[in-house]
Amino acid sequence: MRSSGGGAAEFFATFVSFFRKEGILTILGFLLLFRLGESQLLKMVVPFLLDPAEKGGLGLDNTQVGIVYGTVGVIALTVGGLLGGFLIARFGLKRCLWPMALIIHLPDLVFVYLSTALPDNILVIAIAMAVEQFGYGLGFTSYMMFMIMVADGEHKTAHYAICTGFMALGMMVPQMASGYLQQWLGYQHFFIWVCLATIPAFIMTALIKVDPAFGRE
Repeated sequence: MRSSGGGAAEFFATFVSFFRKEGILTILGFLLLFRLGESQLLKMVVPFLLDPAEKGGLGLDNTQVGIVYGTVGVIALTVGGLLGGFLIARFGLKRCLWPMALIIHLPDLVFVYLSTALPDNILVIAIAMAVEQFGYGLGFTSYMMFMIMVADGEHKTAHYAICTGFMALGMMVPQMASGYLQQWLGYQHFFIWVCLATIPAFIMTALIKVDPAFGRE
């Protein structure tokens, strides 16, 4: 029977080995910052859709939100994720990384449009949701594949779990401030801020190193 001390030592060694990976600071920066803008956006989408026009929102009811975000958005998200997986399997993560970094972040601009124009046409709103969620689904595939690449090797499962923890941290901390920022800035300026908050993601994308063959089948 393995002693508890031996198990603790093995756990500690596995944990430490993650932080000894080559380029670990860049890896952590990518994990924490790639979704900096998107994390804040996700927190405020539903309030924006529900809030009335006098508060800067679109004034949809729950049924309409369920259609444009819970149905159309989810379908677009799923299609984007499937396409992202296909493209990475075909071309590899390295070739797909920059296009997917653009695809996940540039559609955030649809919320700048929506918060400026405040359209009441449900079809226009649904198309905007579909564009943003499709881009999110497609682009997020590259983030997941990056975590798989980082975790590859000895202690794969444990290292992937650590990556997942940093992904959650990178979502949780910005979301804690998103409500306060929105109240301070208003929806229009908040969504402009969200777009500016994607800049660190592009910086980290330029810094990370990816094996050209990784992900390609």
